[in-house]
Amino acid sequence: MAEKKRIRLTVAYDGTNYHGWQVQPNGITIESELNRCLADLFKEPIEVIGASRTDSGVHAMGNVAVFDTAARMPADKIAYALNQRLPEDIRIQKSQEVPQDWHPRHVQSRKTYEYRIYRARFPMPLKRLYSLFTYHQLNVNAMQEAVAYLEGEHDFKSFCQVGAQVQSTVRTIYSAEVLEQGDDLVIRICGNGFLYNMIRIIAGTLMEIGQGKRDPMDIIQILEARDRAAAGPTAPPQGLTLIKYEYPDA
Repeated sequence: MAEKKRIRLTVAYDGTNYHGWQVQPNGITIESELNRCLADLFKEPIEVIGASRTDSGVHAMGNVAVFDTAARMPADKIAYALNQRLPEDIRIQKSQEVPQDWHPRHVQSRKTYEYRIYRARFPMPLKRLYSLFTYHQLNVNAMQEAVAYLEGEHDFKSFCQVGAQVQSTVRTIYSAEVLEQGDDLVIRICGNGFLYNMIRIIAGTLMEIGQGKRDPMDIIQILEARDRAAAGPTAPPQGLTLIKYEYPDA
């Protein structure tokens, strides 16, 4: 029997029609589609291991998954073969062989997420699946001041959904910015890891600051409170996109 090798996939997807990344008993997910198509391709049962378990409706340009196979197909050709089987809203951007013990959640990495807000008098149908619409005037300078307080190592318990099972709520944010791109406002955050709903809670809190309901320096007190109730609402999922993972060996 051929020795198994481990393959790393860079996966892009429109999360609109899926119940998130992780396999669910009563809904189609990104993970279940990958497993199904890989099993069809290699004629063996395959279960991928994902780096980020994105929620229902959340998108990705560069999520990462690995799987093991004894198939002889060259690693870089797997992306082409898999893309012929996957639904058109899921596409592999890259496939490569990695060491047998390489695990996407157990190695050091930098993750970048973007949350997109569309500002206008009326909603734009073409943007409804990929951004949060608001007709409120937002003070961008206040949001930019506020987001800078998130940089560095902090306990982000206030920005974590209650009930999340994690050993530590301490994370490091390498960069956090609010960018204007025409009518879009983009919250871009890069860090070593994120808690459950962390970016969406940050986005909801920044929206309140932009509307003048909170002061930019409130971010400091919210972090110190270590209490979900201290932060703002959880913004809807469709505005969130996992942009990329960066690994030292990639």
